[in-house]
Amino acid sequence: MTITLIGREPPIIKTVLLTVMFLFLGVFIFIPLVTIFSQAFQSGLAVYRKAIASPEVLSSIKLTLTIAVVCVPLNTVFGVLLAWAITKFSFPGKSVLTTLIELPFAVSPVIAGLMFVLLFGAQGWFGETLQSWNVKIVFALPGIALATLFVTFPFVARTLIPLMQEIGKDDEEAALTLGATGWQTFFRVTLHNIKWGLLYGVILTNARAIGEYGAVAVVSGLVRGETTTLPLTIGILFDEYAFSAAFAAASLLTLLALLTLALKTMMERMLEREKIDR
Repeated sequence: MTITLIGREPPIIKTVLLTVMFLFLGVFIFIPLVTIFSQAFQSGLAVYRKAIASPEVLSSIKLTLTIAVVCVPLNTVFGVLLAWAITKFSFPGKSVLTTLIELPFAVSPVIAGLMFVLLFGAQGWFGETLQSWNVKIVFALPGIALATLFVTFPFVARTLIPLMQEIGKDDEEAALTLGATGWQTFFRVTLHNIKWGLLYGVILTNARAIGEYGAVAVVSGLVRGETTTLPLTIGILFDEYAFSAAFAAASLLTLLALLTLALKTMMERMLEREKIDR
């Protein structure tokens, strides 16, 4: 019989682990954050405001928010439907569908962007047909939206599937037994039970949609002021040695990331409370 003693490690081990952890956080998180904001304001507040108010940066912010407004609701709806279908019903191909949800994580974003170019580009499978209809997807807003939809697709479904499996079907079955319709059961029972998990998935989806670079860089064509999102604009400005403008734009993206992190932490606490209450 093996007895494991918990909490009896020598103090040196705890000290070493904590030191390594704080060094890691300092080098890879704290120092970069400080660098971004210090570089953004290094030339003064007037230069910072001018960089943020430039037409190029404002256009990229508008495009980034537009993509988020389009992609987040669509992936939220499809994610809920997928999670509901997978956890509540049995059907042929269920295991395959569950596996395919993970596909965007297995495929490089650059490859995903190239896939849409090969499908909808001028020399792609549907390129000639789209040109004859005067429809432009690649190097335009629709292509950016498609690429972002692809890379953000799994987050809501992946968050909800384990949660809905843990909750089970008892509440829904009880509601149906009492005479509730399918939609009433969904909105009053299912949606109520998964609300914090759903918000958690939405936050992750929004964060990835705003910060995506690889797939969007391939399909956007990098047309300045038209198809460059905020991450792409930061990269372009940095490559052109416009460091003040690049860091100013990066500070906005960093603030969004910090806000996302705070909301994510809050949702995690809500989920834990809900699990304890159940």
